[in-house]
Amino acid sequence: MATEIHNIAVVGANGQMGGRFSTDFAGLGLNVTSLDRGSSDEDVRAALDGCDLLLLSVPVTAMDAVLDRMLPMLAAPTILCDVGSVKIMPVKAMTARYEGPVVGTHPLFGPVVPDGFEPRVAVMPGRDRDADAAALVADLFTRCGYGCFASDPEEHDRAMAYIQGLNYTSTVAFLAAARDVESIRNYVTPSFRRRLDSAAKMLTQDMELFEIISEANPFLQEVSRKFMSYLSLAAGGDLDLLADRAQWWWRNEESY
Repeated sequence: MATEIHNIAVVGANGQMGGRFSTDFAGLGLNVTSLDRGSSDEDVRAALDGCDLLLLSVPVTAMDAVLDRMLPMLAAPTILCDVGSVKIMPVKAMTARYEGPVVGTHPLFGPVVPDGFEPRVAVMPGRDRDADAAALVADLFTRCGYGCFASDPEEHDRAMAYIQGLNYTSTVAFLAAARDVESIRNYVTPSFRRRLDSAAKMLTQDMELFEIISEANPFLQEVSRKFMSYLSLAAGGDLDLLADRAQWWWRNEESY
């Protein structure tokens, strides 16, 4: 395996995240080749010849089809890496079908990073022997200006079942329930307006994306059941207990 990454092929470079990273990598002076559905076999073969990193920036639902296309022309020491929002399923698919180094990543931000938000990337080796490859990928993202931290597929998917999955399902359930009050638009408060504003993009622009990544996360049902148990406490009137438990985030904020 190369000790540095110089040549990169990006599948999905025409997408928002693939385009962002292609621009980032090119800005480092690296050789970046874009691949998409319209790329011919000759294009793919040429892009993967001498390639140090093949980055898959594709929906999790397209992973198998993309691997079918790429793997016949891919061989070690090229690093195979994805940037999906779930990790157990994609990492398993990559390690099961590719003997070379595999690295799973999840950039915890979208194509536009809000002011004041520190963009971070979860990075994990596909297998124990892929630790050096994961370090190279982490170094690449760090040079692009992103903070990186080590993870593993199970830890990642458990956390994202809350951060993305439960955020989506609880929001749609909350707003579906609120619809039962016909005159509710007359009673909007500033705090409710902030909740509507944060939900608007999720439910009007990114709903399909959130549905896909939520359904692909193997821990979402477990997390939803736990959430329901806390709702049961609220239904029983134990709001003080819930509020006290909810404050853990700010008590431990310095550790994040």
